[in-house]
Formats: sequence, C-alpha cells, structure tokens
Amino acid sequence: MKFLKSHFRFNKQERSGIFFLLLIIVLLQMGYFVFTFFSSDSSTVSIRIDGETQAQIDGLKQKALQKDTFKLYPFNPNFITDYKGYALGMSVTEIDRLHAFRAKNKFANSPKDFQRATLISDSLLNVISPYFKFPEWTQKSSKQYSVNSSPPSEGLGEVSSVGFEHSSRRRKVKDLNAATAEDLKTINGIGDKLSARIIKFRKLLGGFLSEEQLRDVYGLKPEVIERVLLTYKVLEKPKIEKININTASEEELAKLVYIKFELAQNIVEYRNNKGSITSFGELKQIEGFPSDKIERIVLYLHLR
Repeated sequence: MKFLKSHFRFNKQERSGIFFLLLIIVLLQMGYFVFTFFSSDSSTVSIRIDGETQAQIDGLKQKALQKDTFKLYPFNPNFITDYKGYALGMSVTEIDRLHAFRAKNKFANSPKDFQRATLISDSLLNVISPYFKFPEWTQKSSKQYSVNSSPPSEGLGEVSSVGFEHSSRRRKVKDLNAATAEDLKTINGIGDKLSARIIKFRKLLGGFLSEEQLRDVYGLKPEVIERVLLTYKVLEKPKIEKININTASEEELAKLVYIKFELAQNIVEYRNNKGSITSFGELKQIEGFPSDKIERIVLYLHLR
C-alpha cells in the first residue's frame, strides 16, 4: 500500500501541471467538436447550392428544347422546302422526289398522292398528313374525278396532272407574278390598298417564288389568300441568284426583304464566331431571326 501511495502523492507544482494538462485535453476535444460541426454544416450548404444550380441548368435546357421544337401549322405539301422537309422528318431522297414531281408541273391533291410521289412511310404520313391543307378546288376536283372515272394504271402523275388541268380550264388559273392591281381587286376582300401592297411586295421580292409568300403581305387575311389562290398561282418563277450565307457581307444579306441590317449583322457575327453555318436550322439560334418565315427566307440562300 505504501508503494502505491507513493505514486499518488503530488506536490503543488505537479497538481498544477495535471490540472493544466486536463484543461488542454478538454479544450482540444471542444475544438474538434466545433470544427466537425461547422464542416458538416458547410458541406450541407454546398450540396444545397449545387442542387439549386443543377435545377437552373435543367430549366435552361428545357427552355432550349422548347425553343428548338418545330411547330406544325397547316400547309400545302406541294410547296415543301428542303428545310421544312428535313424538319418534318423526310429524307433527302424523299424531298428530291417531291421536287422532281413538282418540276413536271404536277400536284398532289391528297395525302395518298403525296405518298406515291415521295414514297414516305405510312408512319410519317400519319404524323404529318393531318396538317396538309389543299386548296378547296383540288378537293372538289379529286372527288369529281373519283366518281366520274377510274384512275389510270400509271397512278399519281397522271391523276394529279389531270385534276390540275381540269381545274385550270374551269378556273382559268393565271400567273400570280403577272397579275395587275386591277386583276387582284376582282378578288373578294382585296381593294385598292391591299392590291397595291401585293404589287409593291412582289416588286421588292423580284417576283413570288412561292404562294406562301402572300402570307407576308401585311393585312392580307388567310381566307382572302385562299380566294386568291383559287385563281392565281406561281406559274412562272423569277430567276434569282441565291446568296451564299457563309460569304455574303452584311450589306448583301440586308438586300433581302426578310432581313434587316441589324439581323444581317447578327448573322455575320454568328458566322464569324462559329466558323461557318452548316445547316439552315442554325439560323433559328441567331438573335432576332424570324423563325416563322425561315421556309421563305431559305429560298434565297445557299450554304456553299
């Protein structure tokens, strides 16, 4: 016992040393606890911030996807441009078949006619055909044709051309690019102002390349356009020199009716930053570009 007691006898200095040692240990333990507490709290905050940032990124991605979504509106499938055909899901070969068909001055007057001309799949036809909008006279002509006669064995080409020729004789279809203001005023809904606007817009264009360009005439209502197209079509297209969008200057681009100088500057700036424009679809990414008119604008452009 005496041996053990000798180990537990401390003088005043030794007791003070032991006290300060215990105090240091307690302080170190408290410091460790405080450090671990704030470290875990800061990591939680950083995780929360990362989550908020990711949510913002996801939101921006969703907006970008919505912006790039191609919206379908009723259209005449006989006048599909390369860009619109691509956006609809048609292959280059199918688009070329349509252009070759139209080059013969033939028209598809029904979804089946369109499929026979382009050879698109049934699945694609089912998706886009609800948006097909044919002039009223073609529907009447098609019905009358199917009742009074049987289609020739060659199929689409002769059926469409016969229907169109029959309607042309009945309606006396004339060239829209040759119509005078007086001619246009005979259409119900067109007076002095609208006829003058159509003629002025046609001059600015250098002639209509597509009937769809009538939609760009200010104040011309869709129902009036339909009445115009019962009598007038683009039979003789003007010869134009397409502009190379990858080499044209701002001044050259601004000569187009659809492109203002500010937009031309944006196009050139985008082109310079990217190196070149590889598809017409990229134009929608340019600030101020009228995406709803891209089908008509690309008629005047080429990429190389």
